[in-house]
Amino acid sequence: MTQTSSRPDASYGGGGPEPDEHRHALKADGVSAAGSIVMAVAGSAPAYSIAATTATLVGVAALGAPAALLWCGIPMLGIAWAFLYLGRLDVNAGAAYSWVARALHPILGFLSGWALVISATVFMIAGALPAGSMTVSLFAPEQADNTLLVTGVGALWFLVMAACVLFGVQVTARAQWIMSVIEVGILIVFAALMIVRAATTAHAGPSFSWDWLGFQHLTGPGVFVSAALIAAFYFWGWDVSANLNEETKDGHRSAGSAGIIGVIIVFLLFEIFTIATLVILPEKKIEASGANLLSVLGDAVWPGIGGKILVIAVALSTIATLETTLIQVTRTLFSMGRDNTIPKIFGSIHRRWRTPAFATLIVVGVSLLLFLGANLLGQTVGEVLNNAILSIGIQIAFYYTLAGVAVVVAYRRVLFASAKNFILIGLWPAVGAIFMGVIFVIGIVQNFQNDAIVVNGLGLGLIVLGLVPILIFYRKAREYYTRRPLELPEELDAAAPPNVDDRDPAAR
Repeated sequence: MTQTSSRPDASYGGGGPEPDEHRHALKADGVSAAGSIVMAVAGSAPAYSIAATTATLVGVAALGAPAALLWCGIPMLGIAWAFLYLGRLDVNAGAAYSWVARALHPILGFLSGWALVISATVFMIAGALPAGSMTVSLFAPEQADNTLLVTGVGALWFLVMAACVLFGVQVTARAQWIMSVIEVGILIVFAALMIVRAATTAHAGPSFSWDWLGFQHLTGPGVFVSAALIAAFYFWGWDVSANLNEETKDGHRSAGSAGIIGVIIVFLLFEIFTIATLVILPEKKIEASGANLLSVLGDAVWPGIGGKILVIAVALSTIATLETTLIQVTRTLFSMGRDNTIPKIFGSIHRRWRTPAFATLIVVGVSLLLFLGANLLGQTVGEVLNNAILSIGIQIAFYYTLAGVAVVVAYRRVLFASAKNFILIGLWPAVGAIFMGVIFVIGIVQNFQNDAIVVNGLGLGLIVLGLVPILIFYRKAREYYTRRPLELPEELDAAAPPNVDDRDPAAR
């Protein structure tokens, strides 16, 4: 098992060049097991996801929105199981980038990491815009549709979070504890208020029906796949705990478990708020609310102050998820640089903060250019968010598919050793991989049919662009492209020799 983070982080000194082994060592044990769960929840950003995505999901699926979340959440949990078991075999900040390479093929592994990098980079727009929008709506509500102002304020929040990521994983973890506990606490309080209101008060929307969780409302050309891609965006981000495995205490176990717990927590919050939105708000108000949906919903539930409280939750959630997304992209770039699959300097870390400083600064620069580009396109905040969400959904589906296949291949010799292995390592991740693979392919086809050139250009085109660094750095990264396959731990590997009795000197 590879775990570079176990190296001491203060054993080099003087004015000479930093030893290579320390240039590639992240800060070990900087995140606790509980902190890893907080990171997973913060990565999915429940308040942000609800605010930024619910209007888009309801616009596509209407009363089928809760079903889309359910039927995407079940296979997503299978992918979380895949991450848990892959993480036990290989502790690597690149996560799927390393696992897919060693279980399937190095080129597929690189493209998995590349898909995460570009999805996270595109997300900087989708994440920063609601932060800017919420802030502007608090202090200058008449300017809420001013894309330039919203983008500028969002960029400022982004820079603050970039500084936290740069200054060390312990700073990041402490900030996440504060922001996420407040955010989730607010959401739980409002979830209870909405349930009471829906049960006892007349409302503008239809009454809840259990068939909202079935397939009845997901029929029609392309409805299910489009809704599933949007739902995938809701959940995405929990796997930040996997990218922090080198920096997490007992990371080969804690990081994967945190991902599963994170998926379950955010699923419950997503379902409650989506159902409440459909019940409490009329359809036209949902459509018009855009990224301000939680503010509108809060005012409906608690007139006068509810909207402002939920705006605070969204702002905290957005800031938190900008931070976790930066962690994902910078740790993946760090792992790539360490393997020489991209310029080696990406694999270096700051001597004092033990973070991938160069990778962080590059991501910040590219993201600021994307903020500027979003304004030059002349689109509204809602249009920019919609295109970003759909394109990210394609990229997420791509690398989650490969991770689901990778765990089945890596553990193939022991899948039938027990019912637990068959379900949690084989069947469930395989279902997740098939689900993600199908919506990836059909989603692309639908975009071509609907002339969604921007979505496919961002979603698929940027994945294909990953072939360029493969061609450029293939020779320099021979170790990565020829690395050994994942090896099962002895307690699971039926082909492993029996344990030697340490008490017998002749057997040693």
